[in-house]
Amino acid sequence: MADYPADLERVRTLFDGSQVTIRPIRREDAPMEQDFVRHLSPDSRHARFMGTLNELPASKLKYLTDIDYERHLALVAVVRRNGCEVEIGVARYVVGPDADSCEFAIAVDDAWQGSGVAGVLMLELMEAARRRGLRLMEGFVLATNHKMLKFARQLGFDARRAADDPNTIHVWRSLQPDRPGP
Repeated sequence: MADYPADLERVRTLFDGSQVTIRPIRREDAPMEQDFVRHLSPDSRHARFMGTLNELPASKLKYLTDIDYERHLALVAVVRRNGCEVEIGVARYVVGPDADSCEFAIAVDDAWQGSGVAGVLMLELMEAARRRGLRLMEGFVLATNHKMLKFARQLGFDARRAADDPNTIHVWRSLQPDRPGP
């Protein structure tokens, strides 16, 4: 496991002028991550996990927070409330078996959707993947998740219906300008 990548910590300003800290998730963030997922609306949880759940099982929570920072990187967006960090969004990638591409996922607290936090998270995540030398970032989006599909297009992702599931859209983009996608 790599050391905690403190060089990825950033403070960013959102559309309304509020500031948010973007940083890699840590093992000790598990309770904060669980609270974040519990606070998502049922629709947002379904869009992120492509299924119904109210909270993360212990094994999934461990998987999402106890990461190696090399093959699995997650960036959280946090704000301070009553002296404590509160997670308002998370974006992650997991490197594929080819070690040349990664799959991303993102979720933003319903109250913060439209604030710019998703864009900030994804731009930071794409840059971290690019610096790591990854060639391609891809994701799978429910066909009914029109906001996410529009967001992916705005970030330069191409899209096509997944071959094995007509209810899922495969989105992808090259991270290296001289090395195009599939």
